[in-house]
Amino acid sequence: MTTEEILQQRSNNSCELCASDKDLAVYPVPPESEQGENDSIYLCETCRSQIENPDSINLEHWRCLNNSMWSTVPAVQVVAWRMLKQLSRHPDSPGWPQDLLDMLYLDDELLAWAKAGLAENTDSEEIKHLDSNGAQLSAGDTVTLIKDLNVKGANFTAKRGTAVRGISLVADNPEQIEGRVNGQQIVILTKFVKKSG
Repeated sequence: MTTEEILQQRSNNSCELCASDKDLAVYPVPPESEQGENDSIYLCETCRSQIENPDSINLEHWRCLNNSMWSTVPAVQVVAWRMLKQLSRHPDSPGWPQDLLDMLYLDDELLAWAKAGLAENTDSEEIKHLDSNGAQLSAGDTVTLIKDLNVKGANFTAKRGTAVRGISLVADNPEQIEGRVNGQQIVILTKFVKKSG
């Protein structure tokens, strides 16, 4: 049997991420070695084009990861992890990608594979978000406020010592992050936070 035939059988002739049955093809998961069934998945054109062109990402389409991230196929888990990571960094991320990412467990070997595919994206990012101690912040980190902050327009003060979980980075400004405090999404200056953990 060819790799494609094995993947057709494994996936019931549907996309292994969104379950579409249209325009399906074998997608070798980078950095693939053998391009066999273990390091390839069966994808529809919609998923493939958005994976290969992150600027074209449609956040709603990727709600399918809610189901496919639980696949028993390691290559599917790796691609789901990468996409959730990418979606959680998206400037319009609604929060659920980070929630799903927090639930998705990959063993060390799979996590290394998943991160290897992200390397070229992260190395090219010139902007680094650094906390008050100079530690680099990443999307999804938890930070602690180091001073009381008056939140403009929300009529409350975010108290020193407040933990802000699952932050997102402001893409074009290394001095700003966003996070949820008192149920409100607010912009916080990186110099007023320190990374937790």
